[in-house]
Amino acid sequence: MESLLVIKQQLTSFYTRFEAYIVPVLKFLAMLIALLFINGSVGFMTKLKNPAIVLILALLCSFLPVNVIVLVAGLVIVAHMYALSLECAVVILFIFIIMYALYFRFTPDDAIAVLLTPVFFAMHIPYVMPLAMGFVGSPVSCISVGCGTAVYYILHFISGHQDALGGGGLGDLDVEEMLGGFKTVTDGILKNDAMIAMIVTFAVTIIVVYLIRRLKINYSWQIALGAGMIVCFVVLLISSAVLDADIGIGGAILGLIVSSLLVLVLQFFIFNVDYSRSEYVQFEDDEYYYYVKAVPKVTLDAPQGRRKRKNTRRSREDYYDDDEDDY
Repeated sequence: MESLLVIKQQLTSFYTRFEAYIVPVLKFLAMLIALLFINGSVGFMTKLKNPAIVLILALLCSFLPVNVIVLVAGLVIVAHMYALSLECAVVILFIFIIMYALYFRFTPDDAIAVLLTPVFFAMHIPYVMPLAMGFVGSPVSCISVGCGTAVYYILHFISGHQDALGGGGLGDLDVEEMLGGFKTVTDGILKNDAMIAMIVTFAVTIIVVYLIRRLKINYSWQIALGAGMIVCFVVLLISSAVLDADIGIGGAILGLIVSSLLVLVLQFFIFNVDYSRSEYVQFEDDEYYYYVKAVPKVTLDAPQGRRKRKNTRRSREDYYDDDEDDY
């Protein structure tokens, strides 16, 4: 455990020292992976598949806010859809506008979830997102994860039906044919039972993980992860059976196991505490008595490299500063 704590402390120090350089690199990598996934799934516009264009877009996005990166990725998808057919481009643009308005209105800080959810779907470990967002997000994170899930299934549907959907353009505008194309695209997206089942499953998982990890009990985060895995699997079984969705149960089990391991790593970096050393602190002011449960973080002494706990028992004066409005 001490070796892991040393690695954690070194990584934290490295990130703090070089944050100004690391964040743009992470944005670049995230956008590069997203563009490669998009081009691999629906790469209908040849120009956008040019490696030089991909690198330029990724470099440009490394200096932009995450919300703008999501917008750029959406525009790239719409451009590919336009190369396939006008009907696809119009329907996808309309859906993306609705999704962008929803997540930007309710979860603007979770934009990275919209970008990463389709990527994790492509890696066959999509359950990382609901488990992780239950830890670091809130119940409204269902919107951002749901939007990312919808993006993946939209791309999956289009790539699997490109022969039936292609051919529509501005040359020969047959109104009846265009209306038929709109209906085909809309029905294929909105009546996707697997997409609906996954969105419902992820929403329930995020809410359950969030509520349990907020409980005032020992090992709430570990319990939340275990409960989230069970709830995710059970809800997935029920929703897929009710909607008659084609979802591989064996792949779901394997994906949940791998996802839980990755989320354990996340939990180690953001919430590593020693419940065996919990303390109860009491103090008061002119109007109230305060009873606080203090759980020390597991840290290391820098010189000796030994585990230690932060001293959580403080006097009454330690809880106050010059601004009494904080209390």
